[in-house]
Amino acid sequence: MKKTISFITLASIILTSFVLPAQEKLLTPEDAIYMNRALYPGRIAQLQWIGNTDNYAFAKENAVFQVNAKKGTETLHLDLDMLNKGMNQLGLDSLKRMPGIQIYSDDKCRFSFKNSYFDYQFSTQILTKINEVPEEATNIDFEKDTRFIAYTLDNNLYYNVDGKSHQVTFDTDAGIVNGQTVHRVEFGIEKGIFWSPESKKLAFYRKDETMVPDYPLVDVTKRIAEVKNTKYPMAGTTSEQVTLGVYDLASGSTVFMKTGEPVDQYLTSVTWDPEGKILYIALLNREQNHLKLNSYDAQTGEFIRTLFEETDSRYVEPEHPLYFHPEKKDQFVWMSERDGYNHLYLYNNQGELIRRLSSGEWVVTEFLGFKGNELFFMATKESPLENNAYMVEITSGKITRLTPDHGTHNVMVSESGKYILDAYSSTDITREYKLLNNKGKTLRVLLEDKNTLAEYNLGEMTMVTLQAEDGTPLYGRMIKPIDFDSTKKYPVIVYVYGGPHAQLITDSWLGGAGLFLNYLAQQGYLIWTLDNRGSANRGKEFEQAIHRNLGKLEVEDQMTGVNYLRTLTYVDADKIGVDGWSYGGFMTISLMLDYPDVFKVGVAGGPVIDWKYYEVMYGERYMDTPQENPEGYEKSSLLNKIDQLKGKLLIIHGTSDPTVVWQQSLVFLQAAIEKRKDIDYFVYPGHGHNMGGMDRAHLYEKITRYFNDYLK
Repeated sequence: MKKTISFITLASIILTSFVLPAQEKLLTPEDAIYMNRALYPGRIAQLQWIGNTDNYAFAKENAVFQVNAKKGTETLHLDLDMLNKGMNQLGLDSLKRMPGIQIYSDDKCRFSFKNSYFDYQFSTQILTKINEVPEEATNIDFEKDTRFIAYTLDNNLYYNVDGKSHQVTFDTDAGIVNGQTVHRVEFGIEKGIFWSPESKKLAFYRKDETMVPDYPLVDVTKRIAEVKNTKYPMAGTTSEQVTLGVYDLASGSTVFMKTGEPVDQYLTSVTWDPEGKILYIALLNREQNHLKLNSYDAQTGEFIRTLFEETDSRYVEPEHPLYFHPEKKDQFVWMSERDGYNHLYLYNNQGELIRRLSSGEWVVTEFLGFKGNELFFMATKESPLENNAYMVEITSGKITRLTPDHGTHNVMVSESGKYILDAYSSTDITREYKLLNNKGKTLRVLLEDKNTLAEYNLGEMTMVTLQAEDGTPLYGRMIKPIDFDSTKKYPVIVYVYGGPHAQLITDSWLGGAGLFLNYLAQQGYLIWTLDNRGSANRGKEFEQAIHRNLGKLEVEDQMTGVNYLRTLTYVDADKIGVDGWSYGGFMTISLMLDYPDVFKVGVAGGPVIDWKYYEVMYGERYMDTPQENPEGYEKSSLLNKIDQLKGKLLIIHGTSDPTVVWQQSLVFLQAAIEKRKDIDYFVYPGHGHNMGGMDRAHLYEKITRYFNDYLK
């Protein structure tokens, strides 16, 4: 292992260690789940731009105010009395508090109350009841002008106009699902309904799961426990079959896009063209190494052309739709990792590349929109730990940074592109809101930073840079115990996730640690976290390095961090524990088994034990199938290493977990019994992949007590 160790400095990536003022208050498990609302970072409620104007709105004390971005003048826009006047005129119950409103034009907003949806016009102060949907309706989706609303009920698709419901699909088999998310919400798929731009057609996913075996989840709340089956296609087994239909509201007819075979391919990046005549679908083969971006005639379902293809020896991972230019409607932006980092590419609708809009060893994390000849986006250009907003001139390629402060930003750009609302945090800012112009200049501070933890005694947090075996930079975070004394030795808890699509170390408040890890530090532990290879926002090679061998490089990188800790005089190398959930549970047990003489105590929540029990879409992307990669599955299976367990291990699982099924930890428990290994085990009846509400406080107490009993 390379011994090079460097601390991140202000000059390098604008991060420093910091010490919060030592005070008397200590966190509680309830605080750690933010049951104490006083600990929430400051926020501006319902902050949003008003239609195409340069005015923004925010809510305060049952009222919504309008602010002119240029002048800063503030006026009342809407209050609870105005809404209730309309509710009373409609003969409906009054609202007790201001609902969440969505301002979707210069003069209108909408909101929901119970199972009804309302439209309010600011200029006339007229409230209109738009639609009412059944109480059981899900996946509710408005078309752009709020005239129609689509939703799903049971497994079928409906839409509602003028208070009248229309059924679109009529499937009676429980294994056929319409209008809902597909492919287990992988590939950036977050919805199953897609209104055409002119609102005349409705595209929707149709998922056929009849060929996928039922997987039992048990409901123990009944007098006699009941089985609630779900569909769970495991890696290497038969998968679901998905098609995309288009329903014509005028004719009442549906056509399906002729996406062809194989039937278990993935349909992603669904996008309408600006005129509502063509549907674009990215077809990804089940092996996930070959993508075709195709266009289809929305009227007939006929294939038109393949615009381009992308291949990769490991996997291609589309996660975004096409973003069409609002003025040059034959051009769109495609996001791709094809050169090793996620970047923006401008195409025409014939599939011809016009130009690249971004490049470099950094990652575009979000597309924000076009404003004339300019495109706005979020990226890690300054540092892998930061997320800033940028603007690129489409013709020249000139990129301007818009967020002037280091940290992690969340922005909204006005329709004109002249102004940006910026909410951000960093290692030294809890949360602050600013109004910026499109040159990155701060025009106004909307909400000043207020450290809600100022009265709490928190440990010192430090960001550290290490090097992996191959020289790759790895970022870590250390939280020291409160009242730290460098002459003493402290036990360590390594908090780990380690899997794809997650980044734990960021330039954000508390370094991204959250309150529970600070709560553990208050118990007298040094808390350590490191983002290993395989985690997010570091480019394709960093993320794909773990392909087909999950648990190998991730463990090696985690040990780089542990070996660094063991060089510190204040670390008790005989008292190192590890804690993680989901992929982090897999990593926790992997570390316990691979390095039994290092890790004395572990707590693994909802852990993957053997990847052959995990689902198709995620599992096969990173491991291929068990048939294609038997050696990788064999090496990564924790069932094959249980003989090596020495320390104290607690496994926690929700009995109704639909993500990492309960079977995963149960088979490990059975193997432990057969091998005469002592494992502690705790379940949360009826919970899914994690615990919510006050049960989460119980979970935190359980984890803390376990470390206190066996690591201290």
